[in-house]
Amino acid sequence: MFLTTFFNVAFYNEILAALNRQPVSLGRGLKFACKRINAILMWTLFAGLVGLIIKTIEQRLDVVGRIVVRMIGVTWSIASVFVIPIIVRDQESVNPITALRKSAAMLKRTWGEGLIGYAGIAFGNLIVLFGSLLLLGGAVFLSAQLNNSWLLVITLGVWFLALMAWGYLMNVVGLVYKGALYLYAAEGNVPQPYSKELLDAAWKFRKS
Repeated sequence: MFLTTFFNVAFYNEILAALNRQPVSLGRGLKFACKRINAILMWTLFAGLVGLIIKTIEQRLDVVGRIVVRMIGVTWSIASVFVIPIIVRDQESVNPITALRKSAAMLKRTWGEGLIGYAGIAFGNLIVLFGSLLLLGGAVFLSAQLNNSWLLVITLGVWFLALMAWGYLMNVVGLVYKGALYLYAAEGNVPQPYSKELLDAAWKFRKS
C-alpha cells in the first residue's frame, strides 16, 4: 500500500502538470514523491488502519452486519477519492485526517464525484472483456477443429498480454480523469482537452 501510494503521488504530480499544459517528467514525479514521503507514510498508516478495522469488523458480523460494513467501506472509498491529489497540491500538510476532510468537503460541495464517468469507463471495460472472451472462445473452437494446440497457446498468450495492456491503459485513463475532476472541483480549472460541458456532465451538482 505504501508503494502504491508513493507511485500514485509521483504519477499525479505529473498528471496535474500535464493537465495544466506543463511538461511532464518521470524523474521529477519520483523526486516529488520522495519530498512528500512523510505525508505518504502517514496516509498509508491511517488508511491501512481503517481498512484493517473494517475487515476485522466484517469478519465478526453476520450477513446483515457485513452488508452494512461494506457500505461503510464504499463510503470510505468515495470520501477518500481525492486524497492523493490533495497530498500533491497541499505540500505543507502531512495530516491524513485533514486530507480526508478536504476530499470529503469537495464531494459535499459537488455531489457525485464523477461516479457517472467511472461507470462509463467500467462499462467500456466490460464490453472489451466480453468481446475478448468471445474471440478466445472462437480460437478454442477453431483449435479443436484443426487439432492444433499451438494455435490455442499463441492465442492465449496474445489474449493475456492484450488484456494486461488494456487494464494498464484503463487504469491510466481513470487516474487522468480523476485528476481532471479534481482540478475542476478544487480550483475551478477546465484542463485541456476537456470542456466545461463535458466535466459538468460527469458530475451531479447539489442544488443550494
